[in-house]
Amino acid sequence: MSNAQGKRQLQKEATRERIIKTAMAAYSARGFSIPTAAIAEEAGLAHGSIFVHFPTREILQISVLERFAREAGEKLHKLSVNDSNIAELLYAHINTLEDYELFYKKLISEISSLPQDIKILLVSVQSIMSHHFGIVIKREQKTGTVKDIPAHILFNMWIGLLHYYLQNSEMFAPGASVLKRCKKELVNSFVKLVSK
Repeated sequence: MSNAQGKRQLQKEATRERIIKTAMAAYSARGFSIPTAAIAEEAGLAHGSIFVHFPTREILQISVLERFAREAGEKLHKLSVNDSNIAELLYAHINTLEDYELFYKKLISEISSLPQDIKILLVSVQSIMSHHFGIVIKREQKTGTVKDIPAHILFNMWIGLLHYYLQNSEMFAPGASVLKRCKKELVNSFVKLVSK
């Protein structure tokens, strides 16, 4: 590859990265129905540049979700569940989501209107957490510290609680991060509910 080709490739990758970052910020602020023309304008690009890198709006959305899934998944995989208790795991989960709070909030509030591939990606992110959660819950159930309720039910209760607070964040933390403001209360209350 010549220097010119290498430079063009680097510019192409930089433009693609700028589009993904801009789209993630735009989805966080305005939702997934934001027109691609608005994303291009916010990125300082011609509208056609979006389609050079992402032939359809859905492909752009999926690419952004894949980025979120990869980054969140990497953080969740770093959890050390060997010695973690349920509270430590839940704090780590919230800490991971805090970095993407606005994006994740828009995602869960609009998920029913998004393409099936995006729904599948959300499930994959939740599956990573569910796996770690199940390991910790089963270990704590064996030691007799957590109620004998199936791990998947407990995980769904946790996700339901988080989603309720995120979707009603203005009620619980007006103008602030609901995850930061309510983290301790959410974790402590959930742990009390599931503990023997």
